[in-house]
Amino acid sequence: MTLSTSIITHHLIFFLLLLLLHAPPCPASGGSWSILLPSIGISAMHMQLLPNDRVVMFDRTDFGPSQISLPKGKCRHNSTDCTAHSVEYDVASNSIRPLTLRTDIWCSSGALMPNGRLTQTGGWNEGFRVVRNYKPCDKCDWQEIQNGLVQPRWYATNHILPDGRQIIIGGRQTFDYEFYPKMSATENPYSLPFLVQTNDPNVENNLYPFVFLIPDGNLFIFANNRAILFDYSKNQVVRTYPGMPGGQPRNYPSTGSAVLLPLRITNGVVDTVEVMICGGAPKGAFTNALNGKFDRALDTCGRIKISDEYPKWFMETMPLARVVGDMLLLPNGHVLLINGASAGSAGWELGRNPVLNPVVYDPEDPVGSRFKVQNPSTKPRVYHSTAVLLRDGRVLVGGSNPHDKYVFTDIIYPTELSLEAFSPSYLDSSLVTLRPNIILPKTNSKIRYGKGLAIRFTVSGPVNLNLVSVTMISPSFNTHSFSMNQRLLVLDSSNSTKSVGQSYYTVDVIAPPSGNIAPAGYYLLFVVHKEIPSPGVWVRIQ
Repeated sequence: MTLSTSIITHHLIFFLLLLLLHAPPCPASGGSWSILLPSIGISAMHMQLLPNDRVVMFDRTDFGPSQISLPKGKCRHNSTDCTAHSVEYDVASNSIRPLTLRTDIWCSSGALMPNGRLTQTGGWNEGFRVVRNYKPCDKCDWQEIQNGLVQPRWYATNHILPDGRQIIIGGRQTFDYEFYPKMSATENPYSLPFLVQTNDPNVENNLYPFVFLIPDGNLFIFANNRAILFDYSKNQVVRTYPGMPGGQPRNYPSTGSAVLLPLRITNGVVDTVEVMICGGAPKGAFTNALNGKFDRALDTCGRIKISDEYPKWFMETMPLARVVGDMLLLPNGHVLLINGASAGSAGWELGRNPVLNPVVYDPEDPVGSRFKVQNPSTKPRVYHSTAVLLRDGRVLVGGSNPHDKYVFTDIIYPTELSLEAFSPSYLDSSLVTLRPNIILPKTNSKIRYGKGLAIRFTVSGPVNLNLVSVTMISPSFNTHSFSMNQRLLVLDSSNSTKSVGQSYYTVDVIAPPSGNIAPAGYYLLFVVHKEIPSPGVWVRIQ
């Protein structure tokens, strides 16, 4: 071998090693990406799908002008800033409309109310105690209520309750909870010592706690590295769960993500209630990142059956380490892990090495084969990225701004204003003959707790009647790697699917029995055949 040949060979080996180091450990396959809009004018830090198939997005108001003007030369109140910091995205027309915010909505929280209105709470500075309402309509805009909250709420978590109110939990240096709307003008917050106990000095690691309403009416609250079952009506801890193995923090700024796994209803009962928490940053990662050392993100997930008499965490290893990523429930019951970085932590300039490949997790597959790496995006979506499920089964992805203002040049991860869609593999054109299409109920139909519902649908190809299910998903409020109010219900169909004509089928289901299992409001209803969901239809349960 000549010297030149040896040098070329060594260079080739070095290049191949680099490829292996940066490639996902499993071959990527499945799913596709498309750019919807190269710019929506803002970086989408918060997202909420509305029951008119539009998505409200918003950023901050305190950093200067955005890249989209308010209409008719309008400017913000008492400001020379004449740009919008919130937009409404119309899925059908792939267009945006600027919206007006008076107060700073940065790092806030919210949920869709039972009437379909988005009620959003808190923010920064003059927005600390503000409540903002957004009604879905063609020309509607934000309506703001000053001092709608008692306490300042910044990095808090909201959840819809069975009585239709929101509970608002925590926030920076706010170790309590309150409700909205208020039952009376004198209603005060309630102390929650668990938030004090989980607060790491000078770091926190318990902001945006993971909160889920479970079928017994209590709240599962996870903060930092541990969880409680909480009776909010009595201000009482019902149960303390074992700490997550390893003791690593999972909440902001060591930001992981979490989902309540699908709730399967059988004879009016949910027997198994299970939570899954994935990713985050190890202890010390936030402080290290501030000093220029970017620790590898966590690559573990923990599942815990909180309905068990003696619950235990079951740990699994993801194919890709991930911090500031999102977890979304797909209509077929799979979990999508998307967005994020593989080093550092949440915070301005503190993340490195974007994770471009989503991962789909099937909770029903055998251990060791549940994670499947998907095809990558070309756009880094790091800190302040968002993702929500759309009615057609795609996932809308936006945001990514790890800077204290909009920066587009001479920076490793520029502020991202684009909007794109990830299409899971169930939307592949080769599966069109297996995909259901719902004929009845019509969209915006009302359904009643515990009542029967006859669903009529079509499938153009062969149907396995034993592989048909019906799911309902609540539209979640997504920000900072957590989708608040997210839940998926598998309705009781008792194997009732039958053919009623060529390519026409019916399945009879029972609506959820109570507001503890499905708080009143709007849901997306899907028929799933061989793990391939139909386009959803909006239903309102009451």
